[in-house]
Amino acid sequence: MKIPFTKMQGIGNDFIVIDCRDGKVGVRREEFGAFARRLCDRRFGIGADQILLLDNSEKADFRMSIFNADGSEVEMCGNGIRCFAKYIWDRQLSEKSVLEIETAAGIIKPKKTGDLVKVDMGAPVLDGRKIPVDLDGLIQDYPLTIEDKTFNITCVSMGNPHAVIFVDDVEGFDVQRYGPGIETHKLFPRKVNVEFAQVVDSQTVRMRVWERGAGETMACGTGASAVAVAANLKGLVQKKVTIKLLGGDLLIELDEGGHVSMTGPAEEVFEGRI
Repeated sequence: MKIPFTKMQGIGNDFIVIDCRDGKVGVRREEFGAFARRLCDRRFGIGADQILLLDNSEKADFRMSIFNADGSEVEMCGNGIRCFAKYIWDRQLSEKSVLEIETAAGIIKPKKTGDLVKVDMGAPVLDGRKIPVDLDGLIQDYPLTIEDKTFNITCVSMGNPHAVIFVDDVEGFDVQRYGPGIETHKLFPRKVNVEFAQVVDSQTVRMRVWERGAGETMACGTGASAVAVAANLKGLVQKKVTIKLLGGDLLIELDEGGHVSMTGPAEEVFEGRI
């Protein structure tokens, strides 16, 4: 059986989008982990950070399921949902300019903003047990030792767990060395996404990310949101901040009601069958 797919990317974070609404994909739910590992392989498959599955929803316009390159399922992806929304609009599956997308992190609402997509990411979760982290309350500048270094981590959930670390030189930082040890540390019962961030000024932050289940990627929308939240907690930036990632820029805004919004591009790369 040949399965149609669309390859998409949001500032270098790349995805395989598959429309499962007709039920003819031929892959059982319990098989999607292995399916994702095969498709995301950059030598033997299509190549991607994650696959995004489009389904019907009883509580929203559509449902998005997300599987990492290692086969694990995750709750939410900021760059992914922008690509997911563009896929829907480009194929005229909905005439709405604001969509309601069911995810494992709740209903997320991407909105057309010119050529960009703006997403209400919801309110950050800062209580340790709810992120989840095996610590109580706000986790800000908590010392965590990995190998020869002690990092001060600030933990945030944007529908998925993040540990934010501020460094002096993010470009020269050894993400490959320290990212895996933080991701899989026993402090995080469901593992964690790790952001290394360098504050340039009150409106600009540079960031690299080690994504749970995917390794270092070009970008992470929920991670950029978590960095903006953590930087605001520490009084380092304004409520509106540009996060500069390896693949491009995202604009993150924190409103007075406590919600975080993310604005950035989404592009289709190619279509195919596998």
